[in-house]
Amino acid sequence: MRLYYRICRFACQWTCILLFKTRCYGLHNVPRQGGVLLVSNHQSFMDPVLVGMGLPRECSFMARDSLFHNRWFGRLIASLNAFPVRRNEADIGAIKESLRRLKQGGMIVLFPEGTRTPDGRIHEMLPGVGAIAKKARVPVVPVLIDGVYQTWPKDRRLPRPGNVIIEYGPPIDPEAYPDRSADEFIEFIRDRITEMQTRWHRLLPERRLKWYDMNGEPREAASPMSRPRLVV
Repeated sequence: MRLYYRICRFACQWTCILLFKTRCYGLHNVPRQGGVLLVSNHQSFMDPVLVGMGLPRECSFMARDSLFHNRWFGRLIASLNAFPVRRNEADIGAIKESLRRLKQGGMIVLFPEGTRTPDGRIHEMLPGVGAIAKKARVPVVPVLIDGVYQTWPKDRRLPRPGNVIIEYGPPIDPEAYPDRSADEFIEFIRDRITEMQTRWHRLLPERRLKWYDMNGEPREAASPMSRPRLVV
């Protein structure tokens, strides 16, 4: 890890801990070497920072191309391993760059919902991520971000103090599911992330949003799991 990246990560860690009371769970599930895809739900502008802040490795981020239009901000995020992707189309260049970094042993963070959630739920995910995972043949770690929607929803200009959870689920080997199409594989990953969110909302009623059913289940049922071990 570069010193510059380490300093930025340290500043982000303490900002998120003090402002959002951020806690990370399941860091032991993230491979320490080799290519890795981190696939996360998308709740706020802070999500790339939140996903990478607790990891002992540098992350790369696929970011929408409009973020690079501002020269200074574009240089900043590029220095932190972000690279552009055109939204709402099959960006072959971005896919090739993802595969190149993964084959070099890098770790890439992707938000396949494509945009921030309007209600805190985990919405449909674009199948391109499933195609990248199957092509690269690297472990896929499902990542849950929860609590940022309450802190910084899509219609709010600035964040407020909150209570944020980041959980890294057990890695998924795409080669273990050779018969799944890209659409089926990304839906499988989405189900894993939804299960994690459901478990947290079942355990902690104060986290529940309007879409959580009065009977203690979201609209899409998920199986219960035990509470994860706190790592950071």
